[in-house]
Amino acid sequence: MATYLSGIQPSGLPHLGNYFGAIEQHIALSRTAGEHFYFIADYHALTSSRDAKQLREQVREIAISYLALGLDPARAVLFRQSDVPEVTEIAWLLACMAPMGLLERAVSYRDKVERGLSANVGLFTYPVLMAADILAYDSDFVPVGSDQVQHVEMARDMAGAFNTAFGEVFRVPQHKMSSYPKVPGLDGAKMSKSYGNTIWVFESGKALAKTVARVKTDSRPPEEPKDPAGVLLFDLLRLFLDATELADWEQRVRAGGSSAPGYGHLKQRLCAAIEQRFEAARALRLELLADPARVDLVLAQGAKRARVKAQATRDRALAACGLRG
Repeated sequence: MATYLSGIQPSGLPHLGNYFGAIEQHIALSRTAGEHFYFIADYHALTSSRDAKQLREQVREIAISYLALGLDPARAVLFRQSDVPEVTEIAWLLACMAPMGLLERAVSYRDKVERGLSANVGLFTYPVLMAADILAYDSDFVPVGSDQVQHVEMARDMAGAFNTAFGEVFRVPQHKMSSYPKVPGLDGAKMSKSYGNTIWVFESGKALAKTVARVKTDSRPPEEPKDPAGVLLFDLLRLFLDATELADWEQRVRAGGSSAPGYGHLKQRLCAAIEQRFEAARALRLELLADPARVDLVLAQGAKRARVKAQATRDRALAACGLRG
């Protein structure tokens, strides 16, 4: 029976990139055979978060979002990373195996430093803690987007180094790519909170329309024939529409003429599709917001189940390297 493990940072309200790039896949996988562990990476968030109240709120928002969007706690283990302290012990063991050069090559570290973010030690050792998260639960598969594949490869490297030194302790996992490895934002770049180009999953009504209105377009009139591949709105519509409807919109835009839809029509259709896709989840989210004890129970039970796995892995690793008899 395969084990799946992935995590998501509590960095704000989940957007369409989070949903299609990670959350949707996590929920779909949890309905298949195997063990499924999904954690909210609050330790990782500390590399940049300096607001304790905000971090607590964001952790809760991610938990509520997963549950509202369809994650069944009976099928998948949902928990806070910090509720499983064994991962920090495993991280130290792996850090003793990780060459400096390996961490210096981490794309996420280099990218953040180039954008002017503080190069604290936590940011530098981020891949070690991520490797501990992956390895603590004997993961076989790690569902990730394209920007996280390197971290899975680094976890494999660290596991291999430890196993070479001390015997077969850690299971070496594989990455599993998301169906939508890159979701575009309002400006065409990858959707990211740091770029300010996101669409919140649970946005609705006038607020949603105002956000979608910001999707980048050009000044070409509706009647001018256009290649749908060059229209950003189609990259977003493709996430929601079935193949038949999408092909019809594309054909009309490609043909141009008096009956061709303008960008405004495409934006209206995108709004309607988002409203429809997440209508039930929005209602459930409001219920969960009003019942915090229900969410706390899910996270507590998830942490209890996760710790059983992590403790076994931790104990096995400590014994192998001589720290336990």
